[in-house]
Amino acid sequence: MLAARLAVRGVGKVEPNPLVGCVVVRDGRVLGMGHHRVLGGAHAEVDALSSAAARGEDVRGATMVVTLEPCNHTGRTGPCSEAIVRAGIREVVIGVPDPNPIAKGGAERLLAAGVAVRFASVGSEARRACEQLIMPFVLRLQRNRPWVIAKWAQTVDGRVATRTGESKWISGELARDRVHRLRGRVDGVLTGIGTVIADDPMLNARRGVPPRRVATRVVADTDLDIPLDRKLVTTARDLPTLVACERSMACTSYSAKKRAALDQAGVGIVAIAENGIGRGIDLRELLAVLHAQHRMSTVLVEAGPGLLGSLMEDDLIDEAIVYIAPLVLGDEQARSVAIGRVAERLSSARAFALQRVRRCGEDVEIVYRRKG
Repeated sequence: MLAARLAVRGVGKVEPNPLVGCVVVRDGRVLGMGHHRVLGGAHAEVDALSSAAARGEDVRGATMVVTLEPCNHTGRTGPCSEAIVRAGIREVVIGVPDPNPIAKGGAERLLAAGVAVRFASVGSEARRACEQLIMPFVLRLQRNRPWVIAKWAQTVDGRVATRTGESKWISGELARDRVHRLRGRVDGVLTGIGTVIADDPMLNARRGVPPRRVATRVVADTDLDIPLDRKLVTTARDLPTLVACERSMACTSYSAKKRAALDQAGVGIVAIAENGIGRGIDLRELLAVLHAQHRMSTVLVEAGPGLLGSLMEDDLIDEAIVYIAPLVLGDEQARSVAIGRVAERLSSARAFALQRVRRCGEDVEIVYRRKG
């Protein structure tokens, strides 16, 4: 479990690579610890071996515990399997096999060199922790889109705004600090045109620790309605900003003047197919484009009920971070988290698994991930 905790330190620095942690031990004593620190840098196994060397520890005959099967290919770095063999490690305990067909094969290489290999038992706490670490990586491999995190703040009775649209501020200062920290660890922040018009957000990381990444702000705006005086537009020269509109709006003469003004402001336009009449742009295609053309590994969604409902309908939310404030509106016309779906039975609901609960001042932060 120590190796899994070390792996989390790489969030926001190693993507699109997986999070990996590693510990070298002998007779219950830790000789070295490491994790994948930055994309293109040493992998967790090499980092742990370097840690042991810096401490003057001899790792020959020791056991290495690593969350993910050591790679067996040369990419930005050399094969970790070879580094382990050269170091004289006696046994390697692996959390999960490598799902990447390009990099897998490390376990077989180690066995061929006489290194004992064990995998964590399926269903064990250690195995589940390692599986959770690589879930975003696996999704990117299998679905060719970013890992999508939806964030919202709500009252105890599940409302994100009053009936007039007032939502600032449902959550408290500590919760908002954590959101800014999260913005600094993702590749993109996605919102809808309704939120842009109503709240005029900046959607950048401005509070707390310096950001690990500068996220691209992305607006889902089917008809290219974004006003030119919105902060997302006026700051686009300093902070990368994209507007995703319906494909014909990206080329018709009707919108030529608006497109020219956005281009002058530094806003990029992404043309996306319409997802049926009245349903806006195809969000699945948008995510695929953000992944393939804009190299986004993780996208944070900060949006209103309409866009959240569309993402829920298309089953595109992988993780939800919910802040529950000690407020009750009790107003049936106050705005709920997501709208637009027809769900007559509980079986129609999107199911999530609880990951973590923590207190943030007077608020509660709850983290869920998709089931299955």
